[in-house]
Amino acid sequence: MFFERIYEKGLAQASYIVGCQATKEAIVIDPKRDIDTYFEIAERENLRITHIAETHIHADFLSGSLELAHETGAKIYLSNEGGNDWQYQFDHIGLKDGDIIKIGNINLEVMHTPGHTPEHISFILTDLPASKEPSMIFTGDFVFVGDVGRPDLLEKAAGYEGTMIAGARQMFQSLKRFKELPDHLQVWPAHGAGSACGKSLGAVPSSTIGYEKLSNWALKINDEETFIRTLLDGQPEPPKYFAMMKKLNKIGPRVLGSVPHPARLSVARFKDSIQNNYQIVDTRDKLSFAGGHILGSLNIQDNNSFSTWAGWMLEYDRPIILIARERRVDALNRALIRIGIDNLEGYISDIDKLESSGMDIEILNQISVNELNQDISKYKVIDVRSYTEYDISSIPESVNIHAGQLEKNLDKISKEEELVVYCASGDRSAIAASFLLKKGFSKVYNLSGGINSWFQAGYKINRGTIKESEPANII
Repeated sequence: MFFERIYEKGLAQASYIVGCQATKEAIVIDPKRDIDTYFEIAERENLRITHIAETHIHADFLSGSLELAHETGAKIYLSNEGGNDWQYQFDHIGLKDGDIIKIGNINLEVMHTPGHTPEHISFILTDLPASKEPSMIFTGDFVFVGDVGRPDLLEKAAGYEGTMIAGARQMFQSLKRFKELPDHLQVWPAHGAGSACGKSLGAVPSSTIGYEKLSNWALKINDEETFIRTLLDGQPEPPKYFAMMKKLNKIGPRVLGSVPHPARLSVARFKDSIQNNYQIVDTRDKLSFAGGHILGSLNIQDNNSFSTWAGWMLEYDRPIILIARERRVDALNRALIRIGIDNLEGYISDIDKLESSGMDIEILNQISVNELNQDISKYKVIDVRSYTEYDISSIPESVNIHAGQLEKNLDKISKEEELVVYCASGDRSAIAASFLLKKGFSKVYNLSGGINSWFQAGYKINRGTIKESEPANII
């Protein structure tokens, strides 16, 4: 049997390719949308991708199943569990609990595991030439290493009222079945640390059922009501784009055919684009952006959080232009199409050319923790981290507005006030500050070093009800 895990750091998302070396058939489980990765693996291993499967209707990335089926002719196997509201709306082979997918000499048995979503299924793998006993389970967003999938996304992100408690109860029952499986089974989840699909995912890529029973908090709670309270408490804010992903993955994402190549723009073309209301995303580091950037641009740094923040901050129906290093454009473009942002029109890599052409350049003001502490009453201080982080500790008199929620809370901020925004270290607050500048707030300061520097300086902090040792997902 051939097995390989493909991990996309930006979304902390894992997909898998499993092949039968005797028949050369292979299956891809939970594929991402830029599918050339799977072709390279299949070619290298002399395999044919004949099957595609998904564990559930994903909320955090756009599925590559249709893309892969279009290129290979492989059959798509998807859950038909969960009731009428949770049926995929494009051609597929439907799966129910107990069904078996055969890939050469490999069996994948379907296990209905609702909780994260009603239709969620897991796949139990048996490599028949080696043993009649199963060896792996692909758990999707059901069980992670050290955590379980959150049941509140449908209600919080997709607007399905009343589903949160019901999902938590389903998760409790699904975990009972999970605990009855053999301890030796390897657990391969769809996400790792950094994903917003749980609150305390481990960084280790896989585990076993036996170890999870020993170490995973969710498997150690036997009282259903206690489990529900604990599961729903402290979940991070779901990114805004999750609702869009849920909708598109259910009806079927648009097939691209190949990864598009955005154009390198001339200064003249760049200026024309600004006139046409394009979104300008400056991916340089926060200090370079603060030192001088194009008026109206948004600072989303080129790092592992780029996809998530693009999903929070960008509008899907407006074209985008990047300011980015030439060698990073392909990676950034892929990060965007993985969450369904297909309208990247082009990029420019040399901001000096824009400045020398006479374009307006503005500066993002910085303020040190010492300066803020000396005259804090002069400012309105906004904490743009998650609610959980804010509750653990915050700067006195600050208010909490998550960076991704600023747009719908602009009425709580006055353009006459001097605003200081902060996060943990200054990355997220750079995004928030650039957004406020873009919206016409001119008196904006980014707190250098964030609350981490405030701590180091020994200044007073507020503490809430959540203890620091409890899990908090930083997004």
